[in-house]
Formats: sequence, C-alpha cells, structure tokens
Amino acid sequence: MHSDAQVLGTGTASAFVKMLAGTRPAPYPYPHWMMDSVLTPEACDALVEWDPGAQARAGDVGGRRETRNKARVFVDKAKRAQDARLDRMAHVLNSAEVRQAFADYCGAQLDGAALRLELCLDTDGFWLEPHTDIGAKKLTLLISLSQDDNAEDWGTDLMTPEGQSVARASGTFNSGVLFIPSDKTWHGFVKRPISGTRRTLIVNFVDQSWRAVHELAFGPVATHV
Repeated sequence: MHSDAQVLGTGTASAFVKMLAGTRPAPYPYPHWMMDSVLTPEACDALVEWDPGAQARAGDVGGRRETRNKARVFVDKAKRAQDARLDRMAHVLNSAEVRQAFADYCGAQLDGAALRLELCLDTDGFWLEPHTDIGAKKLTLLISLSQDDNAEDWGTDLMTPEGQSVARASGTFNSGVLFIPSDKTWHGFVKRPISGTRRTLIVNFVDQSWRAVHELAFGPVATHV
C-alpha cells in the first residue's frame, strides 16, 4: 500500500493548504469560506470528463437529493481504481496535512471522520430546500465545475431557515464554498434556469454514524478501543 505522500506527489497537498490558508472566512449568515482554484487541473479534467450516464442527471428532485439515492454517484473505491487522477484527488483531500488544515483554519473536528465525495449533475428544474447538513456531516465543501455560459450564477445559496437566499456562492469553474455544519448553516438552491448541466463536487467528512459506507472514498475510518 502506498502512503499518501507517494500517491500525492510533491507539494499537491501543500498547495491545497496554502489556498485554504489564504482564504478569509466571511461571517454572514454564518462562517463560510469562498475559495478559488480549489482542485488541481487534472482533477477538474477527470470530473468534467466523467459521464456516469443519463440516470445520474436530474431536474426537479422535490428539493431533496435523497429522492434519487439509487442514481447518485461517488468517487468510491471502484472509481478511484478506474481513474488515477481521482485517486490522487481523494488522497489529497484525505491526507493528514489537509485534514489538519481544515482543523487549523476552519475549526473542523475530523477525528474518526471519513471522506465522502459526490458528483452531482443537475439540470433545469432543479432546486434544493433549505437544510443544514448538521448531524453526521462534519465538513461540507461544494465545488463548482460547470462550464456553461451562465454557470457563474449557479452557486449554492446560503439561506435563512425559511429559504430566503441571503448570500450566493460563485458558480465559477473550480470555485468552492466551505462551512462547518451547525444549526445555523442553512443552504440550498433557489430554483432558477439551468441551461445545460450544473456540475458540482460535494466534499463531506462524515462521522461513524454514517451508514451508507459504500459512498465513502476509502471506507470507514478505523477506530481503536
């Protein structure tokens, strides 16, 4: 088995940490980090080239992704074995260096948490009701990977509990918004035209209560008694 350092290559995790360290948190409506140039070019290429089929694309999901659980796609063990670029990306995000940076700069508590990477392909009619991610999710990072002309307006909405958008992340290619889930981190997607495909990578770290272990990039984190 290769170590993270062997798989990552020199400086890749360090570049992510430098990007994160240089990102100032915004306080409203809750602490969040708006980032640019989040992923490496090869990771972006792999995620854009990935076509999981028509069943993975969805318009109106009734405001909840859970309505289409069987059609959702993840950078899991099988996908990492198929694409070395995605394997390297997953190792970067799961590396001790990046985990420590999430703790140092964002206050994330990731001990025992496992990495989950979901590729979402949304089409016209899509919307998401306000939700917080509180519970099993210990960190949320949403990375925009759309290349359509109007994609800049397709970022995640930061909301009130009633669903009013009070801030909007950029939908610019390879930008991202990060937050640590709490009872205040309401977010979603206000319905608006999507001309093409809204492509997003959702990065989560989830705790031991997460049951859908097949979704995890490396499986559950081993705990020692």
